[in-house]
Amino acid sequence: MTLDDFDFHLPDDRIALRPANPRDSARLLLVTPGEAPGDLHVRDLPDQLRAGDVLVVNDTRVIPARLKGVRVRGDSRIAVQATLHRHTEPHVWTAFMRPGKKLTAGDRVVFGAGPGELDATVMQKGEGGEITLGFDLSDPELMVAIAGNGMMPLPPYIAAKRGEDAQDRTDYQTVYAAEDGSVAAPTAGLHFTPELIARLAAMGVSVERVTLHVGAGTFLPVKVEDLSEHRMHAEWGEIDAATADRLNAARAAGGRIVCVGTTSLRLLESAATPDGTIQPFSAETAIFIT
Repeated sequence: MTLDDFDFHLPDDRIALRPANPRDSARLLLVTPGEAPGDLHVRDLPDQLRAGDVLVVNDTRVIPARLKGVRVRGDSRIAVQATLHRHTEPHVWTAFMRPGKKLTAGDRVVFGAGPGELDATVMQKGEGGEITLGFDLSDPELMVAIAGNGMMPLPPYIAAKRGEDAQDRTDYQTVYAAEDGSVAAPTAGLHFTPELIARLAAMGVSVERVTLHVGAGTFLPVKVEDLSEHRMHAEWGEIDAATADRLNAARAAGGRIVCVGTTSLRLLESAATPDGTIQPFSAETAIFIT
């Protein structure tokens, strides 16, 4: 496959800048091999499922991972912006930063309202453009400071058209988000409502939670023409033993495992053995599902 196999025209007026209200009124495309596509809404999902099926959702919670700051080098001051990417140590994050070319190891960056609140040192610059930041604070104080100073990291195709605001903290979060760690939303799950989940439960469709923390690499463009040469960004995920056992039992009983979005799919495929058995998993995954 080549990159231009995926080209299509997307008119600007088809890019939603706010979610549908209610969320499950968003449109849903039903694709059945050999049949014409069906034009549905997310609220119609129960009609496509049956008792014994299992929906697998990603319960990661998006943190306000976009930080504005100032690079300080002697008397020089330059405005910078960071999108936090991976949390590698209690005081260390990797980030994509703009303008990255203006940063070197040893630079101090002041994020937040003033000096001392959320300061960091540039530890190193990676070949892929990532900047490693060592913050003066460590968890849990660091996460509190990020939550107080950060903005929700909207996708570039939205951020280019409007600024972030307080409503994004609710809109850009699934209703079942629980585990802090993502710097981008698992977007398929944004269309679920408590009422829709209740309808599914009432008809015997269960919901299982797994966790995959979405990294800022999801915003990066594919830069190669031959997709076999693309190296996918890694993300950390976890499936506990009890969840794996329930998924395997549901399959053995004839139920269908339906992933809500590519993040849940990526994690299950990473945890699966060749015969399809789901194993407990707690690690990074870099698989590229084409």
